[in-house]
Amino acid sequence: MATFAKSTFNTSLYSLWRPTYPSKLFDFIFDYHRRSADAHWDRAVDIGCGTGQATIHLLDGFRKVIGVDPSESMVQKARQNFDSQFNSESPNGSAYRFSQGQAEDLRHVIKEDSVDLVISAQAAHWFDYSKVWPETRRVLKKGGTVAFWVYSEMRFPAHPSLTPLITKYAQGKDPKTSLGPHFQRPGRTILENHLLDVPNPAEFGYKDVERVFFTGNYYPSLPAEKTLPVLMKREMRWRDYLAYLRTWSALHTYHELYPEDATREADPRFPEDLTLENSKDPMDTDVRGGDIAVRFWKDLRENAQKDGALVGLDDKVQVEWPVALIIARKGDDVP
Repeated sequence: MATFAKSTFNTSLYSLWRPTYPSKLFDFIFDYHRRSADAHWDRAVDIGCGTGQATIHLLDGFRKVIGVDPSESMVQKARQNFDSQFNSESPNGSAYRFSQGQAEDLRHVIKEDSVDLVISAQAAHWFDYSKVWPETRRVLKKGGTVAFWVYSEMRFPAHPSLTPLITKYAQGKDPKTSLGPHFQRPGRTILENHLLDVPNPAEFGYKDVERVFFTGNYYPSLPAEKTLPVLMKREMRWRDYLAYLRTWSALHTYHELYPEDATREADPRFPEDLTLENSKDPMDTDVRGGDIAVRFWKDLRENAQKDGALVGLDDKVQVEWPVALIIARKGDDVP
């Protein structure tokens, strides 16, 4: 994804405020992998690894872990994150490495038939599957597993009235009032469609293919027999939710097109937000602006307040992200 590779994209903000992945999701993936008669636990690869939010979970099951991302700044941040957590003498100190590379061509990073699990978290909608499915099959060992997933637009389970506002902000057509036109397509559309547009890996030599939707009741049009409860959720302060909104690639693109919006005068709603005293922690995001992200954030708070919610900067709200997963096993026959 081109935006994340730009030098102007804030990888530190991305690393800090993107939601992390629940252990139950990895339990599901590891249980699937364990059911293979040829399952091994030597090496796992995370392609499109970003700053390593998913990569770190692989150390719970595998001896060696490799993270691959096309953005050198993302790779550097991932190394920094892991190096700060694991020193060279710790059990995991030599268990990981990160490399710059493309999902469609891993030849300079990974040898043939050398990997037990390949994952991709929140990058799977950017891939060229005519190349990625054959390439992941090349690097996987016999019986190896591939598991790709994305999470779609967040939901507020206690405030369903906010969903139309989210959809308008993320999928609207007006380039001045919505981020919808500023997402890279068709990747974002593939995400919005829960990976249903991704070609069937069975056509590329995979077997035991499953499409699973951890979406709860949010998308009743998805196959009911493959729909499970939401796993990915987080209780956030309202100020932290704004920090998350600032990690969106489309917001970065929007401000490239409309740079004046980034310095727009403060939105007057919730005047208590405008005091410096509300930023006690140096890690707290600046809430005093008036750009499109702040305006949307305050729209949400206004409407949640009408529901009776507390919407102060440090009041907390439950946020959920529906997840779509494709998981498959390397077949015996070359297609």
